[in-house]
Amino acid sequence: MTILVTGATGNVGRNVVEQLVNRGADVRALVRDPSKASFPIGVEVVQGDLLEVDSLRHAMSGVSTLFLLNGVVADEYTQALIALNLAREAGIERIVYLSVIHSDIYVNVPHFAGKFGVERMIEHMGLSATILRPAYYMDNEITIKDVVINYGIYPMPIGEKGLAMIDARDVGEIAALELIRREQSATPLPINRINLVGPDTLTGNDAAAIWGDVLGRAIAFPGNDTAGFEQNLRQFMPSWMAFDMRLMAERFLTDGMLPDVGDVDRLTSMLGRPLRSYRDYVAQIVG
Repeated sequence: MTILVTGATGNVGRNVVEQLVNRGADVRALVRDPSKASFPIGVEVVQGDLLEVDSLRHAMSGVSTLFLLNGVVADEYTQALIALNLAREAGIERIVYLSVIHSDIYVNVPHFAGKFGVERMIEHMGLSATILRPAYYMDNEITIKDVVINYGIYPMPIGEKGLAMIDARDVGEIAALELIRREQSATPLPINRINLVGPDTLTGNDAAAIWGDVLGRAIAFPGNDTAGFEQNLRQFMPSWMAFDMRLMAERFLTDGMLPDVGDVDRLTSMLGRPLRSYRDYVAQIVG
C-alpha cells in the first residue's frame, strides 16, 4: 500500500520521504508545485494543498498510511482538521502526526496550541496515530550562522532552562520508522506519543560556547531580549508569525524544552545509533 507524506519538500518532510524510500516503502508526496519538487526515483508526486479538499481527496485515494505535517501558517489548525477528516473519510487508519513538544504546556503560543488541539481531535475521534513531539530543531540555526560568524554573538533568546535541540534528519528517520511500523501492522495500532529530543539540553550560554569551540574564538550570548527578537523577525516574516515566535521564546525562558526521563534512551534504541549532537551540526554548517 501507499504512504502519503504531506509537507514533503520541507526540512523534515524530505527526510521522511528519503528514509521511507530507503526502506522500500511506496511513497506518495503531496506538493504545491511539482516542478520544484526533487525526490528519489519511485516517489509518486501529486499536486495539491491542505486547504484544497478535492486535491486532498485525490491524494488520499488508495493511501493506507498518512504522515501529516502542517507548516506554521495562519490557518495551520484548519489545515490539520480538514486533512484528518478527509483521512477518516478515505478509510486511512494509520497516521503519524508531527506535533511539538510541550504542546500542552505552551498553551498561549498559537502554533503550539493549534497542534495540541489537533492531538485532542485525534484522541476524541479515535484515530490510530503516533503523535511525534519534536523539540526545537537544530536546523533553525542555519538562519543565524552569519550573525554568529560576523558579529561574534549567539542571538537566539533560548534562556537558561535549556532546549533539547534535535536534528531534522533524526526526526525524519524516526517518523519513517513509525510510519512503517504502522503500515506493516496487521491491525491499526493504538495512539502513542513520542518526544523527539536531542542528546543534550542546551542553554544560551551552552550554545554560544559550542559555536566558540567550533569557530576557535569567543562567541558571546547577549541575553534574552524577546522584544528585540520579534522586531528582527518582522524583517522577513509577517507580524503575526514574529509575535508567535516571540511568545514561544518567552516560554523557552520560563519552561525550557526539557526531555522526559528515558526519552533519549528510547530514541537511541529506535535508531540503533546515537542521536546527532548540536556540536556536530554546528561543525557541519560552519565547515
